[in-house]
Amino acid sequence: MLLAGFGGVVLVLFLVSCSSIPLMQRGTPPGEESALPPRYSMAFIIHGDGDYLYHDPQGNARRADQEAFLEATTVAERNPQAQVFIFHEIRRKHALLIFPRRDGKFYYYRHGQLLAQESYWRDQGQSRFDPEVTLYHRFRAGEQPQPLRLFFYFGHEIPEFGGAGYDASYSQRTFTVLDLADGLKRIAPDSSRFDLIVLSTCFNGTPYTIAALAPYARTIVASPDNLHLSYFDLQPFERLDVGLRDGDMAGFAKIFARQTFDRLTEDIQTAVTVAVYDVDSVQGYLHAVDSVYYHTLNTLKGQTPGSIKHCDCADDPVYVLPGMSEGVEVFYRPSRFGRLKQKQNHSGWECWMLLN
Repeated sequence: MLLAGFGGVVLVLFLVSCSSIPLMQRGTPPGEESALPPRYSMAFIIHGDGDYLYHDPQGNARRADQEAFLEATTVAERNPQAQVFIFHEIRRKHALLIFPRRDGKFYYYRHGQLLAQESYWRDQGQSRFDPEVTLYHRFRAGEQPQPLRLFFYFGHEIPEFGGAGYDASYSQRTFTVLDLADGLKRIAPDSSRFDLIVLSTCFNGTPYTIAALAPYARTIVASPDNLHLSYFDLQPFERLDVGLRDGDMAGFAKIFARQTFDRLTEDIQTAVTVAVYDVDSVQGYLHAVDSVYYHTLNTLKGQTPGSIKHCDCADDPVYVLPGMSEGVEVFYRPSRFGRLKQKQNHSGWECWMLLN
C-alpha cells in the first residue's frame, strides 16, 4: 500500500511538472480587454540557464536573470497601451530526480494585465528559438496599425563563433549571434524591423553582431564592454505612453542609454561603455570592415580562450577608418584601476585581439 501511495504521489508530481497555466484559452485572442490595439509591442528573452549568481554591495546573493525578470514584469504591468511577451529560459530540473520539468516560462501581458502564462520545453524544434517564435505568433494581437516594436535580450555575451555550452542544460547545443538573428527574422512580421533592440549582454557592441542584427532593427543599444551581470535598467520603459509619446525612438534610446550608463557607473569599478547604434547610419562602416572582421573570426576559431581577448576597435589601426563614429552615440567611463584607467574614450565598437 505504501508503494502504491508513493506511486500516486509520483504521478501527481509528474503531471504538475508538465502542466501549463493558461489564463486564457490557447490560441484564442483575449476578449474585450480594450477596444484599442496596443501602441507598443515588447518582447523579452531572459536567459537563466547558466551562472547568473552574483553578490550585491551588501553581500547578498542574487540571480541576475531573476532580477531582470522582475523588472520586465514591472514594465509589463505599468504599460497600459502595450502588449508584452516575456520568455524566461531556466535551467532544466527534474521532479524527484527522475521526471524532467519544462525549462521555459512564458508570460503574455496586454494593457498591463497578465493574460497568459505557460511553461514550455526549450529543446523542441530545429531552430534555437522555435518554441518562443511559436508562442509569440500564437498570442500576439493584430498589429494594425503597426505598434512601435521593441526587443530585449538579457544574458551572457552572445558568442560570435563556437557557442557550445551557452546553455548549462544543453552542453552540446550551440548558440551564436546568427541564431538570435534567425529568431528575430521569424518573429518580425512581413520582414519589418524592430524599432529598438536592446542587448543587455557583455561585449556585443561589435561590427559583426550589429551587422547580423541590422536587417531586423532600426536602433540598437548594446555594450562593447563587460557588464559583470549588471544588467541595463528597465525603469525608463515603464509608461511608454508618457516617455515615448512623440514616437521618437532614436531619441528615447539615447535617453535610456544615458540613464543606464549613469546607474552602471555607480556600481561598477571597471570600465563602463554603453552605445547606441543608428543602424542605417552605421552601414557604411560595417561594410568597410566586414571582410577584415570575418577573417579575424575565422582565425580565432582555432585558438584557445586564453590566447584571445576583446579590445576597442580603435586600438587596431585596420579598423580605424573614415565613418567609424558615424551613427554611434557612446557613453564611456574608464576603469577605476589598472592599465586602462587613463583611456579617455571608446569608439563604441569592440573587436578581437590575438595575444602573442
